[in-house]
Amino acid sequence: MQICIIGAGAWGTALAIHFAQNGQQVSLWTRERDHAAAMRAERSNTGYLKNFPFPEALSIADTPPATPELVIIATPTAGLRGSLQTIRQWGWGDIPVLTACKGFEQGSGLLPHQVARQELPGNARIGILSGPSFAQELAQQLPCAVTLASSNLPWIESLAAELSSAVLRLYANDDMVGVGVGGAVKNVMAIAVGIADGLQYGLNARAALMTRGLAEINRLALALGAKQTTLMGLAGMGDLILTCTGALSRNRQVGLKLAEGKPLPVILAELGHVAEGVYTIREAGAQAAKLGIDMPITRILNELLDGKINVGSVAERLMLREIRVE
Repeated sequence: MQICIIGAGAWGTALAIHFAQNGQQVSLWTRERDHAAAMRAERSNTGYLKNFPFPEALSIADTPPATPELVIIATPTAGLRGSLQTIRQWGWGDIPVLTACKGFEQGSGLLPHQVARQELPGNARIGILSGPSFAQELAQQLPCAVTLASSNLPWIESLAAELSSAVLRLYANDDMVGVGVGGAVKNVMAIAVGIADGLQYGLNARAALMTRGLAEINRLALALGAKQTTLMGLAGMGDLILTCTGALSRNRQVGLKLAEGKPLPVILAELGHVAEGVYTIREAGAQAAKLGIDMPITRILNELLDGKINVGSVAERLMLREIRVE
């Protein structure tokens, strides 16, 4: 299959390397010409994913590549709409599209597949790629299982079967809202768990926060029309566990550094990558308020970002909430 991957960050690069190593012809596109030139010269992406040479089947593009059979958009959520507009301008509006972003669009509160439907209204093959996955491990060809979701179930089942490999197992699902919310809000919970871990609250507190975090994700997802079974699978519980506990999690790193007392702008500059959870805190909080949903972890993190509380009181407030029936 001919695949074009839009977005040459760590995740887009890892997907490109993996698919190129497993029988697909892949074009990795970036709008930054200097970045494209460096990747062509070095045959790697040293800025985002060091020490992973590109396979022969992976090419780099900064102009429109040959028309593919599948487009995967692996930009941050903030870059999704612009990327969709770009491929529409290229005449690719009817080509199958997978979004590999996790979050809500700032301002609109839309999930990635909803943004794609707005920009590509005639496209019947729009899907989501989401689940527990770190870019570095996929690039290393370590085993991974994620979800492909689309309301077009026959198409997404066929695509999952075609793209699955011994390394990357793809499971089809028709619950785009559940997969989208799970992928977005688990990043918020990872920041909260990172704060608690950084303050040495211990493993008991981590387990409690993750469990209550999953309950928050469930409440929001169900209110938006998701299926509860989705949140108990790879795109919900699986992604939450990985992001809250894995050392490679950028959102967990944000929480750990907040616990050290570092200002958020400094943390984000040090990371050098987008931590989607920082922006999702605002949008998830706005969604909860609009729908009348109780999301205390999300609300407390919003108070932290607003400067209403300090980081030392975040974990304490999370763990000393009023006792209720579970």
